[in-house]
Amino acid sequence: MIQINNLSFGYNKKKLLYKELSLSIDSGSIYGLLGKNGAGKSTLLKNFMGLLFPTDGSILVNGFTPKKRLPSFLETIYFIPEEVYVPALTVAQYLKLFAPFYPHFNKEQFFVYLDNLDVKEQGKLNTLSFGQQKKFVIAFALACNTKILLLDEPTNGLDIPSKIKFRKLISSFFTGERMIFISTHQIRDLENLIDKVIIVDNGELLLSASIAEISSKLSFKTVTHVEDKEKILYSEDSLKGITVVTENSGDEETKVNLEHLFNAITENPAKAKALFN
Repeated sequence: MIQINNLSFGYNKKKLLYKELSLSIDSGSIYGLLGKNGAGKSTLLKNFMGLLFPTDGSILVNGFTPKKRLPSFLETIYFIPEEVYVPALTVAQYLKLFAPFYPHFNKEQFFVYLDNLDVKEQGKLNTLSFGQQKKFVIAFALACNTKILLLDEPTNGLDIPSKIKFRKLISSFFTGERMIFISTHQIRDLENLIDKVIIVDNGELLLSASIAEISSKLSFKTVTHVEDKEKILYSEDSLKGITVVTENSGDEETKVNLEHLFNAITENPAKAKALFN
């Protein structure tokens, strides 16, 4: 579990990326953190890891204060940054060096994950392509079996077949005792994987809701003409008509489109907060 209380963060005091952010993030879900480029998505993950510290407020992760970087904390969480780095080691050397830090690391699982992602052992890891390096790190992270897995833009650098395999692996890895937290702007890559959505913009939390709750309060559809403009949060012309996100005034069930949801929430934050609060 991650508990954020009145967190403020900025690289300088005059310009804060986050302003008094409060949020509870529970285990048992795959979260999607959505925000514009530069909105501070990666920064928030680094605060979770204790790589950056809040200017004000506090964070508790699995009952630990991240900035203390205690070994007992670090063994419960794994963070994959957008730009991964692997040293000039063989797979065997890498495992010998890093696997002992994670008491639940499963070597057999690791090699199954490598095989599923089509990563072949070819000497030193730093000679692999960026995409192969990223898949190697993903396989290692999953095999560590930590309670929390933080992924920053995990599909960057992966080709289309690899993205499909990644989604399948995450689905098979996930259990109700774990939390997977994914920061991304490539929404379509992960649309069918995420079950809870967090949207941040201009340093504020605009939305924290499950896909089920979003579906109950918003309707996503394509219409030939707009009837009630007051209930529309977002509209976009398409070849089939007008794609709209509107308030769900009845028991209408529609599939949530995360890209349209993001546009609707960021373009109408006041209306969105009123609906979901």
